[in-house]
Amino acid sequence: MSVATPLPHDAAQLHVTGAARYVDDIPTPAGTLHLAFGQSTIARGRIIAMDLAAVRAAPGVVAVLTADDLPFANDVSPSAHDEPLLPDGTVHHVGQAIFAVVATSHLAARKAARLGRLDYSEDTPILTIEAALAAGSRFEDGPRIYQKGDAAAAIAAADHVIKGTLEIGGQEHFYLEGQAALALPQEGGDMLVHSSTQHPTEIQHKVAEAIGVPMHGVRVETRRMGGGFGGKESQGNALAVACAVAARLTGRPCKMRYDRDDDMIITGKRHDFRIAYRAGFDGEGRISGVDFVQFTRGGWAQDLTLPVADRAMLHADNAYRLPNARIESHRLKTNTQSATAFRGFGGPQGVLGIERVMDHIAHDLGLDPVLVRQRNYYTGADGRSAPANRTGNMTTNTTPYGMVVKDFELLGMTEALLASCDYAARRAAVAQWNASHAVIKKGLAFSPVKFGISFTLTHLNQAGALVHVYQDGSVHLNHGGTEMGQGLFQKVAQVAASRFAIPLQSIKITATDTAKVPNTSATAASSGSDLNGMAVKAACDTIRARLAEFLAQRHQADAGAVRFVDGQVHVEDASYSFAEAVGLAYAGRVSLSATGFYKTPKVEWDRILGQGRPFFYFAQGCAVTEVAVDTLTGENRILRADILHDAGASLNPAIDIGQIEGGYVQGAGWLSTEELVWDEAGRLTTHAPSTYKIPACSDRPDVFNVTLWDCDNREETIYRSKAVGEPPFMLGISAFLALSDAVASCGDSYPALDAPATAEQVWTAIQRVRHGV
Repeated sequence: MSVATPLPHDAAQLHVTGAARYVDDIPTPAGTLHLAFGQSTIARGRIIAMDLAAVRAAPGVVAVLTADDLPFANDVSPSAHDEPLLPDGTVHHVGQAIFAVVATSHLAARKAARLGRLDYSEDTPILTIEAALAAGSRFEDGPRIYQKGDAAAAIAAADHVIKGTLEIGGQEHFYLEGQAALALPQEGGDMLVHSSTQHPTEIQHKVAEAIGVPMHGVRVETRRMGGGFGGKESQGNALAVACAVAARLTGRPCKMRYDRDDDMIITGKRHDFRIAYRAGFDGEGRISGVDFVQFTRGGWAQDLTLPVADRAMLHADNAYRLPNARIESHRLKTNTQSATAFRGFGGPQGVLGIERVMDHIAHDLGLDPVLVRQRNYYTGADGRSAPANRTGNMTTNTTPYGMVVKDFELLGMTEALLASCDYAARRAAVAQWNASHAVIKKGLAFSPVKFGISFTLTHLNQAGALVHVYQDGSVHLNHGGTEMGQGLFQKVAQVAASRFAIPLQSIKITATDTAKVPNTSATAASSGSDLNGMAVKAACDTIRARLAEFLAQRHQADAGAVRFVDGQVHVEDASYSFAEAVGLAYAGRVSLSATGFYKTPKVEWDRILGQGRPFFYFAQGCAVTEVAVDTLTGENRILRADILHDAGASLNPAIDIGQIEGGYVQGAGWLSTEELVWDEAGRLTTHAPSTYKIPACSDRPDVFNVTLWDCDNREETIYRSKAVGEPPFMLGISAFLALSDAVASCGDSYPALDAPATAEQVWTAIQRVRHGV
């Protein structure tokens, strides 16, 4: 079978040789025009005068567009219609697009865009959580609250209580390929758009709305992205719409790409959070009640802030059965870039909150942090509890939002990882090292993840596919998922090869295309393989059933007796190659093309009540990380990481392990080196690689052990696999906790590290711990 085989990425050779074609590599017709935005230099105010004469007179400029020049809808938002492509006079953040320049070259457009002269009536920007709360600047009227039991009473009655506040920074996506789009006008007013997007259907919808045609008049094609991480779920809308409007106006192809500085200044980031917590627990670390208050800055437009904040609430329990819990969430509107989707979609922030609580409890009681976690775990899928835990009881194994956890694997996974990485001996060795070394301190920490898989907006849990089998037995397929380097196309091709029992080389997947598969959901929520794999399976099985029925009739046999094995089709005593069987079916006028459709079962969610089953299943994993910290400077590095991750029955172990490694490093980067800094005027000062530090290859652990947990998905997913895109990101939390562990060795007080734990942050925490602050 092709599934479960560790095969390389289908475009690996193209990637490493530079032959892979991205939007900016597509050969453009003669006369193609290029766009750039003129940007706001203030964070909040109104435009009182705009002089664009110098822009229009600049070399190469063909047209300059303002909001008054847009022919139809002026909106590029994915949700609330609150995000105009170009403003009607009100400015909401530094870097906001004010006007669009259409010129004969990319450089000419960028140079001209800087020549605009704008006069503003400037207002005081709302930049901080405190300022937003004071001004009542929100995306909802008040906080949203999910709860289970009576957290306040449980905390009041507890033997021990802790409280604290955790600041969590945002994160720049830093995809290798920046935002890009190319619009090619077609006959009859139609438009073909090439877009670096995770959501071709949304691009289709927004472009159609902007140029005044039905959706059938817009075709969007995406062959691949050079990374997305959520940053291309909605942030590509502005480029595609601007190019389409300009192409409609000029009748010429129009192209746009952001330079790196523009990309970082204009586009949204991961939501930063502040989480205040109170928890009550007994002398063995078992939580009786916990209260979280989550604050997040959503930026100037709603974008996806509401579902991101919802998912942070939904993951406030992570791997722990909380008998009494209250989660309160404030979604705040600020004069900064509109924060958007990022790998994990709010889940990492929610998980980090409860992991801080577990770490704080362990420190308060002087217990091993792993033991505290085990004592609070959900009951396992087999009904058992961890050693020293409460009696297993599946009837109380519910999340704060009322979903019963039936597939909890972390009991066995934790035991297996602790044994394989020799945790107990290394814990003792770290303590011994720290006792005998004054400058370099080591830290060791464990963290688990239980991540819900499904879109929380239920209707998005659907996918379509189109499969053609040609006369020679080769197969061409399309589906609604997009390829951003994660190996989705390879996994789906493996599914098709397995259904037909033919070599993978016989399968070709071409660009995601709204003209072939309509009404697609974004490739997000870790659901790409789950949804599109099942849709392709459905299409392949339809064709396979037709082939079986045709051959059974030909041999006067039962269709159930027809077998597809190793490139052969067997019926009675006869055997055909797959190509021969297809050729016969074609001659017999059997349809060799089919669509497939899949919708995720069992999900039902009421986000207002905070009750239901928002997830089909949970993907799980755990990690142990060891770090070293220079106490004189705060500089640090990861020495070793051991990971055990649950990918179900992996479709492709090689690709899944690569995703786990990358997710861990990206998660560790979010919590250690990647710091976003805005000045008092709302200007992003960390807008280039020189000032924003993503992890490099040298930052990965010297010892990096990744193993897949051998256990089929208990739910009926594609070949019983599990999603693997987002869950491993949260394993990087173990690196943050290891830094905290190293700092804690410098004194008696709890470090209370904020994220990102940069060298400066670590050094400051060391001083606090040493002085008992």
